[in-house]
Amino acid sequence: MSEPTEPSAPTRRLTAKLGRLNPFKSSKRSKEDEDEEDIGEDIDDTTVAGGGHSAFDHTRHDLMVSDAIKSFLARQGVLPSKDDPEGLATLLDQPMVIPPASVFDRSHPLTEYFISSSHNTYLRAHQLYGKSDADAYRTILTAGARCVEIDAWDNPDDPSEPKVTHGYTLVSNVPFREVCEVIRNFVDYQTSAGAAAAPILLSLENHCNPNGQLRLVQIMKEVFGDRLLSKAVREKGHEEQSESDPESHVRLEELGNKIAVIVEYHLPGEIDTSDSSSDSSSDEEEEAKKEREEYKARKRETEAAVIIPELEELGVYAQSVKPGDDSWYAGEGVLRNRPHHHLINISEAGLARHATDDVNTAAIQRHNSKHLMRVFPKGTRISSRNLSPVSFWALGAQILALNWQRFDASMQLNDALFAGTTGYVLKPMHLQHSGGGRLVKTRKRLRLHVAGASDVPVPKGRDSVLKPYVTVSLVQKDGTSLKQSKRKQKTSGYKKHGLRSALAALHSSEESPAETDPIWDETLEWEFEDDELVFLRIFIKSDDSFASNPILAVTAVRVLYVVQREWGFLRMLDLKGHETGCTLLVRFEIEDL
Repeated sequence: MSEPTEPSAPTRRLTAKLGRLNPFKSSKRSKEDEDEEDIGEDIDDTTVAGGGHSAFDHTRHDLMVSDAIKSFLARQGVLPSKDDPEGLATLLDQPMVIPPASVFDRSHPLTEYFISSSHNTYLRAHQLYGKSDADAYRTILTAGARCVEIDAWDNPDDPSEPKVTHGYTLVSNVPFREVCEVIRNFVDYQTSAGAAAAPILLSLENHCNPNGQLRLVQIMKEVFGDRLLSKAVREKGHEEQSESDPESHVRLEELGNKIAVIVEYHLPGEIDTSDSSSDSSSDEEEEAKKEREEYKARKRETEAAVIIPELEELGVYAQSVKPGDDSWYAGEGVLRNRPHHHLINISEAGLARHATDDVNTAAIQRHNSKHLMRVFPKGTRISSRNLSPVSFWALGAQILALNWQRFDASMQLNDALFAGTTGYVLKPMHLQHSGGGRLVKTRKRLRLHVAGASDVPVPKGRDSVLKPYVTVSLVQKDGTSLKQSKRKQKTSGYKKHGLRSALAALHSSEESPAETDPIWDETLEWEFEDDELVFLRIFIKSDDSFASNPILAVTAVRVLYVVQREWGFLRMLDLKGHETGCTLLVRFEIEDL
């Protein structure tokens, strides 16, 4: 038998390319698909999702229901016939996601709420060379944020008008006054529209000298007027957040529509947890690493500005600190050298270095039942990617400062948590002070029955046939770590002329539905430990051969909010957080095990 000959170089290259197209070698494709699911796309002025307002900001006339779905509902006995517009209208008016009344209770201390929050709110796109835009505050507040960030700097061109920008970067700037005017106008619009009262928190990162800080105070008082919270709401001063009686903290209902400022307070030996080399990840691109290191070097050259009394006084219920030790949660949990109403301001990486075991985790949860915490993205997230929020919510952190520049996985989960609310959601009982940190988990089974979809969006420029399928991830905290677990299930791919669609058409005596109106009639199932912070991320994708599977539509729901009834519609969004008109007909079943 002759020896095999060595293949030529062109043959080797062709073989390598064919190997990469091997349909049986799916791990790389799966990773690419998962990454695409997490990244999302840049938001714009027409984005409605992110802070929960997408859940109910629509009318039924915006939503599509195919003839195939109408026939399915008739066969299930939900509609008397497929030609029943009144019955269909009633069904469309009954959402499948309704938060229980308890999450709307405004009588609790402010520390017992999750607050929909934005990081570097003024930025469009990249953290190091994006564009600053005052109107970004309108977009993000309209989508549901209730805590926004302002980075204030001295303006050499006009010292009387400080600017807002991301310092030590190539980011453009906008006037501080203009940002305040946008926020004021939003508050006035909400009030005039009769919207439910909800305070706006301003996380003010000050980089101004004393004169610049005085101008910040003067401009806020001038622009906000009596909308600005400048003193305690109770005449007895700061009793609202006394260390001895957490139940006397200021209550959400007492803040109304006020604009409340979070002011920095510099502790002796404070640590900037965002500026640590341990934040670096192995998969970070070299160019991104270089950009980040240059940014950190420029940042270290400037010391933190001393806060003048006039500005400090505006931190009525939140003074932001970056502690240099663990006294804020360890032992008796009393922060050394603390100001009144302290708020722990810490990066995701910095917090991860404290929450290392069950003991520390429980201590941090106890702290967060009595005091505020703001968690912001680690320094490597210069491309505006986000921290994974569920595990930080599980620690009781009220303010997760997310990058709203993209409608990514974290923003989809944020949209699910705050669905249909004012941007304030009461924490689960075990994370409240009165709950004592006692979590009694129950094991549950969730069944998601997926009937079909209507008007599935077709990507622009696509000329190949869709093969749509539904993929769903159950997301929750991963044990004692600060990671999220994702357990994925999916339906089969739909083909108009496939066996499943042909049998369905035969059963209904109707033509097989188009690929944009697929019918699956399948059930997905999970078992899980319920801590009330369990979510579903739901995608409609196309099963494309030899390529990553494009996302056609997305939504996310908090399992606590789902309605268990016969059948109902989920509204699907695109990756920018826009309405699509696409609907997914589903039914939820949840049972204790």
